[in-house]
Amino acid sequence: MSQRQMLIGMQLGNGYGSQVTAWRAPGVAPRNYSDFDAQVRYAQAAERGKLQFLFLPDTPALSSDLTHEAPQMTLDPLLTLAAVARGTERIGLVSTASTTFMEPYNIARQFKALDVMSHGRAGWNPATTSDPNAAANFGGTIAERPVRYQRAHETIQIVQALWGSWQRDAWITDTATGRYADTSKINPINMQGEYVASRGPLPIPPSEQGQPVIFSAGGGDYGLTIAGRYANGVIGSTFSIDDARAQRDAAREAARAAGRDPDEIKFFAGIMPAIAPTVREAVERRKQLGVHTFPARVPYLGQMLGIRLTPDQIDDPLTPEQLAAARPSPFDPRAPRALEIAREGWTIREILGHGAIDYHPTPVGPASATADHMTEWFESGAVDGFWFSPDIYEDGIDTFVDEVIPVLQERGLFHTDYEGTTLRDHLGAPAQYGLDARTTAATAS
Repeated sequence: MSQRQMLIGMQLGNGYGSQVTAWRAPGVAPRNYSDFDAQVRYAQAAERGKLQFLFLPDTPALSSDLTHEAPQMTLDPLLTLAAVARGTERIGLVSTASTTFMEPYNIARQFKALDVMSHGRAGWNPATTSDPNAAANFGGTIAERPVRYQRAHETIQIVQALWGSWQRDAWITDTATGRYADTSKINPINMQGEYVASRGPLPIPPSEQGQPVIFSAGGGDYGLTIAGRYANGVIGSTFSIDDARAQRDAAREAARAAGRDPDEIKFFAGIMPAIAPTVREAVERRKQLGVHTFPARVPYLGQMLGIRLTPDQIDDPLTPEQLAAARPSPFDPRAPRALEIAREGWTIREILGHGAIDYHPTPVGPASATADHMTEWFESGAVDGFWFSPDIYEDGIDTFVDEVIPVLQERGLFHTDYEGTTLRDHLGAPAQYGLDARTTAATAS
């Protein structure tokens, strides 16, 4: 068995799947959006596959056109994970929460309560929200990026300080003496930044892992600074091994620059597989999901290929003249793959059915195609693992767990059972309680 094992998380969102029309798929209850029991069932399926964590993206605004599409986020990520925590035992529970529009005390309290409730399985993805619709919900406007990231640094440090405001041995609960806690070990933090502040302490003792794990899903230099100083998990968006390796190396270098061991960071690439016994059947599955959305995507596919395409051509392959004129856009990393598929003779609808403009790479066909993609990227050193987005939760999770996971296990690339009980155990993340003195100094400098 390989000494190095890949890590796998799973996207959990609206109760339907990562494809915007999954709510209409056969076998899917169209009102799953408000069904927390369904979310628990999907989390249990992921846990059956021994996946290390669930990851819930979120934004504090409604950003979907509800005419034909379901919202992409869950009703509320923390409440969803609270329900999931009661129905699962091992899988990690990671959620996004905005540092732009949430106060550090609220974040600290909610996530540490989830961490205690789940016996040490919680993680937080701090997001510097840039959506004007979200700003409007809070009666504000979007600040410039340097301001948003400075507030993020302050928020993360205050949150971590609040998480450590009870010393590990402060909670006594001695019924014989009647002593509940040692109050000398539960202290205010009295932290004041330029944008946020908190006195503390929290009313919450440590969990089995001490405190939640920090994730990062932001890109660019600002996002790398967050990842390097605080994160143990980094969610990337990348469409090639070379780019994935560059992103992983950049995150590791950011950690090194912050005075941390680069091995404390694990890099996860997104993957959105289309799994069926054959490539044709997998494409047909995606075509059915895209009946109402694909026509509107045709012009953008044309932009990616540098040619004019219109919806009335959707069921035709590209003509020889179009193929000769096509040039993949240097500004869209998905374009070379889209042209490769087009050159195989697929129709425009089928090109879209291959996931040519999905947000992450889409291996298409039998489970072995997805396993091969994951194996190649992992063994090349480009990733530490993957963030898997099921197209339809109702059957896509079980298919991944029952067909892809066994292949990876047979190859010695994925574990057969959980080795620990906490999210830190699953990620191999070091113990931390309260602030990390290494990175606090770096931020102040």
